[in-house]
Formats: sequence, structure tokens, C-alpha cells
Amino acid sequence: MTTFHATIPLLRIFDIAKARAFYLDYLGFRVDWEHRFAPDLPLYMQVTRGALTLHLTEHHGDCCPGAAVFIQTDGVDALHAELATRDYPWLRPSVEVAAWGDRLLKLTDPFGNRLLFNEPEPAAP
Repeated sequence: MTTFHATIPLLRIFDIAKARAFYLDYLGFRVDWEHRFAPDLPLYMQVTRGALTLHLTEHHGDCCPGAAVFIQTDGVDALHAELATRDYPWLRPSVEVAAWGDRLLKLTDPFGNRLLFNEPEPAAP
């Protein structure tokens, strides 16, 4: 029998300082681990916030920039309010109602990767 576990998206990054400013300082992720095959080779790292885990990679062969990650979320408005308190001048996101009726917060990292935080519309009684 096959069992699937967590899905961990890989996102391409080009600048470690910009990646840290966005994912750690702005979004509040923490670094779980970092790996380089040698000190002068590209970085591969895992960041986590709650149950959301992402792999950020400088390796050009791992993935292409411009990915989109759809993240089912509770508390999109609270996340938006939290982000509004942070000093990150490159984004001023807003929560919108998606065409399918859910609440959606769209963010784009410095490398063109999109994070779509989606809060499902409450089920009708």
C-alpha cells in the first residue's frame, strides 16, 4: 500500500539576503537546516512556519523560478494584519475574494514565485 506524506514545494532563489528578508523577516518562517556541498556552492535550505514547509534552492537544476504554491490556510485576515506590521517595502498585499468565493492573499517573492494563501469559504449550514 502506498502512503503519501507532506508535500514540500521547491522554490528557486537567487539571492540569499533577499530570500531571508522575505521568508524569515517578512513571512516569519524559521530555518530548519541549510546545506551546501562546499562553502562556495549554491545553498539549499528548508524553512518552516507551522505546518507549512518550503525548500529554497539556489541550484539551477532543481526547479524554475516563477512557481505558484497554493496554500490552504485558516486566518488569512490575521496573516494579512501581521504582515502589515512588518517593514517590507516591496509588497503591500491585500486580501481579496477569489472567483470561487474563498478569501485569498497573494504574495510574490523577490524571485517571481507566488504564494497563494487561500482560506475556504465557510460551508453553508
